[in-house]
Formats: sequence, C-alpha cells, structure tokens
Amino acid sequence: MSWKIKNYLQETRAEETGAQVYPPGLRQPIAFVYPNVYHLGMSNLGMHILYQIINQRSDSACERFFLPDKQLLQEHIKSRTSLLSIETGRPLADFKVIFVMLSFEMDYDNLLTVLDLGNIKLRAAERNEKEPLVIIGGPCATFNPEPLAAVADAFVIGEGEEVVQQILDIVYDADDKHTALEQLKNTDGVYVPKFYEPEYDVEGNFCKLQPLDDAPATIKRQWVRDIDAYPHTSAIVTSGTEFEDMYIVEVARGCGRHCRFCMAGYCFRKPRPRKLENILVDIANRPSRTKKVGLMGAAVSDHPQMQELTEYLVENKIPFSVASMRADMLTQPLAHALAGSGQRTMTVAPEAGSERMRAAINKGITEEHIYSAIEMAAAAGMRNIKLYYMIGLPGEETQDIVDTVDMILRIREKMDAIGNKGELVISVNGFVPKPFTPYQWASLCDVRTLKQRFKMLNDGLKKSKHIKLITESLKETVIQSVLARGDRRMGEYLLEAHTSGQNLKSVLRGHKLNADELAERELDIDAPLPWDHLDMGVTKEYLQKELQRSNEGKFTPMCFDNCKRCGVCR
Repeated sequence: MSWKIKNYLQETRAEETGAQVYPPGLRQPIAFVYPNVYHLGMSNLGMHILYQIINQRSDSACERFFLPDKQLLQEHIKSRTSLLSIETGRPLADFKVIFVMLSFEMDYDNLLTVLDLGNIKLRAAERNEKEPLVIIGGPCATFNPEPLAAVADAFVIGEGEEVVQQILDIVYDADDKHTALEQLKNTDGVYVPKFYEPEYDVEGNFCKLQPLDDAPATIKRQWVRDIDAYPHTSAIVTSGTEFEDMYIVEVARGCGRHCRFCMAGYCFRKPRPRKLENILVDIANRPSRTKKVGLMGAAVSDHPQMQELTEYLVENKIPFSVASMRADMLTQPLAHALAGSGQRTMTVAPEAGSERMRAAINKGITEEHIYSAIEMAAAAGMRNIKLYYMIGLPGEETQDIVDTVDMILRIREKMDAIGNKGELVISVNGFVPKPFTPYQWASLCDVRTLKQRFKMLNDGLKKSKHIKLITESLKETVIQSVLARGDRRMGEYLLEAHTSGQNLKSVLRGHKLNADELAERELDIDAPLPWDHLDMGVTKEYLQKELQRSNEGKFTPMCFDNCKRCGVCR
C-alpha cells in the first residue's frame, strides 16, 4: 500500500468520533459507497443514518468508501492501490454487498470511477458469483434508476431504513447471487433491472419496460411511517466535512409545500416531523466535541414545535444552525437565536424573481416576506444575505429576468436603507426538469437563451459593488437534464464515455445525438416514460393537474391531515 494512502486513512480515522470498527471475521463486512469526496459524503445525513442501522445488526459491519480527491486518486492509480475502506483499510472487492448512496446526476461517472478503483466490473451482468452485489439507493435511484440499470444489481426505491434490513436478510440467507436476486425482485421497494426489458418503437422512442420471470409490473416507493423508530442524527462527528464538528439532527422529513420544480418534495412526501422529546434527547446526548447542532430537513421551519426547539437550544446555550429557512417562517426570536449561535448569513430561496413565476412554481412567498426576513436578520446581527434563484423555469419570459434584476437591486437598497453594509450573494442555477414533478414533461430552456439570461443578470447587477453573483456551469446543467430523464440507452453512452475517456457530449455526437437537443426536448404528456414502472404514490393525473395550475398561476395549499389530493396518503 502507498504510504500516502495509508497515512490518509490513519489521519481520517484519527479525526473522527463515533466510527464503529469490528475485528475481521466477527461480522459480515458491508461496503457503503458515497461517490464523491469524503468532505461532501460525510455531510450527507442519509449515509450516517444507514451506517447506524447496518451496524445495529449483530451480523453486519458497515465500512465507508469515498471518491479520492484528485491528488489521492492519482496516487491510487500510480501505486495500483485498490480503493480501501476508512474503517479497516479492506479492499472494496472483498465485500459481499456494496450499498451506494447516489444523490446527484454528476456523481454517476464518479461511481464508475469508484468501482474501477475497487476492481469491480462496471456491468452487473459481467460480475461473477464471487463478486459483490452492487445496490444503489438515494434520490437519483428513486426517481430514475434507468441510466445505471446496467451497473446495478438492484436499486432501492425510496427510503432505505426498512428495505436495507430486508435486503441483508435475503442476501445472507440465499445460497447464491441468482437466488438472492430472485427474492429481491419480489421485495417491496427493490428494483432488479435484469428482470425487465425495455422496448422501443421503430423511431427509437421508448415504449415500455417489460417485466420478465414474473417480476412485478410496478415497484412501490418505500417511505418510513414512523421516522422516530430509527436513528436520525450524525453517526460520526469530524472536522473534515462541510459542517465542521457539527452534530446533525434530522428534525423532519419530507415537505408538503408543493413547489412544482422540486423532486424531493414529491418523492419524499408526506411531511413527517419528529417528536420534539426525541430530538431533545439526541441533542442532550451529542458527542462532547460538538461545536454546533445542525437542524436538518427539507422544511425545518415547518416543524410544528420549532419555537420550543429553538427556545431549548437558546436556554441551554447550545449553538445551532438551520439547513433551510423559508422567508415567511422566520421570526425575530429565531433570527436572534441563529445570530447568537454564530450564524452571520441569512439564506433564503425566492427561486424566482417575478411574482408571476413564484406563483407558477407555487413558491408561496412574496417580496415583502424577503424584506421582512432581511430586516429581522440585520436586527439580530446577521449582516450577510444569500439568495437562491433559478432561471429557465417553464413559462419564463425575458421580462421575468428583468423583474429578477429589479428585485435584487431593491433588496440591496433595502439593506442599505437600514444601514446594513453586509454582502448580498446571489446564487443562480439553470432549472433542470426532474421525474415525478409537474415539470417532468417540460424542456430545459435552450442553452442560447440561458446564456442570454445569465448575461442579463450579470449586466444588471455588475454596477453594484455590494452584490456578488454566482452562476452554475451550463454544461453541467445540460448533462444533469440528459441524465435525469434518460433511459437505459443513456446508460450505455455513459459507460462508453467513461471507458473511452471521452465526455458524454462527445460520445453522444458519435452516435449522431445532440446533448442540448436531448435536454431541450419537451416530452409528450401521454407518452410512456422510462420511470413509469416506479410508483411514488403521487399519481400522474395529479402531476398533470399541477402542470395546468402552474400554467394558470394557481396556488396549491400545503399538505394537511386527511388530504387525498396527490395520492400518497390514500
């Protein structure tokens, strides 16, 4: 083993509190891969939760793997050192099962790199009986697993707390890999792609996914009804993450706000707040090295006892931060509590700059909400403001970009008027249509128009010295869109790009396909979709109605008890 790699593993372990290491042979080793660097992977709470659940079993030992950074990656290649686990330095190929947490489309190629480094064959069909099962979960696996169907032996569709237990029981009891996959195909929430055959028409359009060998026609998303029955905090505290020495606590899961662009809002519905008493117990029992408690969730500020929770933190002088905050939910006591915990930047996501577009996406906040939040933040001592926007949303027009510039300038003026000379940071991304949202049929705004609108933003804001504009790479926006709505053929192009060393756009050109055109196509609302075999609970009819409501600028109220609108709570 390279001394640099050995030293990296030793230093990483030394920085951690809470990692669980078991002697070889005592338990069945289970690999857990996050296909990005340690710094990002260890900031993912889902990985922490499943790490604890696997280790709670008396027969399993979970060991983590991450994509090495550029320098360490070259050291692996140069020294021909296989990818090794953080816990014991065991090679990836020595594990019977490899679980993968896949959160972002841009990590697809990273996963292939990780498998290569671990000496794992990329195609499931080429891996023999003695090689590991590769089982992929996470948001990307849930909403459209097809681009990686050739790579995965199985996918977890939905939340993994209960499904992972069933998978391990089946794999441990099965005599061989074939028997395990036969049983997994009939397990709720598990999709085994080898038992499904895609069909296309003469023009090459996707028609359907044909089940084979009595495989179920649809796979139902799994979601935990009682989230208090499972771990919901950081398993390991370390300084080597985005949240340095922070103890993360999941306050709630799911979101009922019905923002029409948000895949997480649809695929993790319904909203489920955790019991306050359980949250307080976890906070009280946090590791002593913890510098701050991080409150995590898709809609933290919607927790019904948010005020009581923050009052407890303030009274006990526990520094904390909040993952996301709606402008219309910020209160003066909460602002003071956050500022008292050392937070210097208030982050708000208007998403769209015009009132018309905020109505279209069902965001439900006004410019006045944002002004109020800024004033409360400044009064509490949070001088810096960060705002998130998207451009290229369905139905967006040039005037909406003009309105966005005007809105940002007015916000800067409001900050100056109250004597706040802090920084105003504007982060802007291109909208990407995602499966299982009302916009799944929409096109990506054409790249030329996106470039023009980014330029409009830059030109409109550059005269102000106290506004910082951050924009996302349009190349990545296109690739995200292509992969998010791709079928199995896109997976073949992805594999070709990886093995040949080309980028995906070049490979597509070689097959007489244009990435921009694929991303910018509008899907027929009645046409079969590559993810139609998955059941998120939300009906397609509901999504179509929401698309129509978007076109009409109609508001959809948030989730409520005994609601039967979308289908999840049927």
